[in-house]
Amino acid sequence: MLDKLEMFIALARESHFGRAAERLNIAQPTLSAGIKQLEAQLGVKLVHRGSRFGGLTPEGQSALVWARKIVGDARQLREEMRFKKHGLSGQLRIAVIPTALTWASKLSTRFSAKHPNVRFRILSRTSIEILAMLDNHEVDAGISYLDNEPMGRVSTEALYEERFMLICRSDSVFASRSAVGWRELFDQKLCLLTPDMQNRRIINRNFASVGVTPAASVESNSAVVLVAHVETGGYLTVLPEDMAGFLVAGKPLSLVPMKGKEPNHTVGLVAPYREPHTPVLDALLREARRISANP
Repeated sequence: MLDKLEMFIALARESHFGRAAERLNIAQPTLSAGIKQLEAQLGVKLVHRGSRFGGLTPEGQSALVWARKIVGDARQLREEMRFKKHGLSGQLRIAVIPTALTWASKLSTRFSAKHPNVRFRILSRTSIEILAMLDNHEVDAGISYLDNEPMGRVSTEALYEERFMLICRSDSVFASRSAVGWRELFDQKLCLLTPDMQNRRIINRNFASVGVTPAASVESNSAVVLVAHVETGGYLTVLPEDMAGFLVAGKPLSLVPMKGKEPNHTVGLVAPYREPHTPVLDALLREARRISANP
């Protein structure tokens, strides 16, 4: 039944038989047959079918909750048994907000030094996508904001408090400043992250707190693109301190702290709530706690 439950979860995630089959690397008829067999075993109709996928039935919605729990428990059992036999090993899949990718590197590097048999797959995703991926068991953990938007029932370990820095060229009028206020950037040539990113929503609130709305002439979901525009086009951008420092290293650019009344937000490791966690995920949470205390 586990294979069929994983088929069902993939179909619910993709809302398309062809894409779900491709994700599972199986033929579409195999997927369709598996879903029908699962319906027969459970004695209910799970999926509305027509010429294409028509959504889940009410029974299918309820079954999806159980399917995710059962598949998650089975994965945890496999992890526990592997740990008993081989110690910490396997792969950790982590989805990370783009502005925290440097911290993901710190975490994976320190963890790998202690547990070399654990492999990492690190993906850049928005905070909303991270929560969906955790729910769908597509990743084992995420690095995202802990205190800005609702997260549901999860386990968390704080990593750092986000502080914003203005990035400008060394010949900018702001380059020699000790700090810059949000209002001062109102009529400047700005390039900022896209509005679907939680970091940008926080930046927008910082501007709103001083009564202005940012007018970015360039928007991108890539911090690299933003810094390239600063260097080649004389734009200004605002990014978290650690990411900003990494991207401007060796470039003729300056970092200037942003000042304002809005509180700093906490970014940290997020994992599905489960007691106990798998041994490898439990070790990752402990390592995040150590990094927070000693960056």
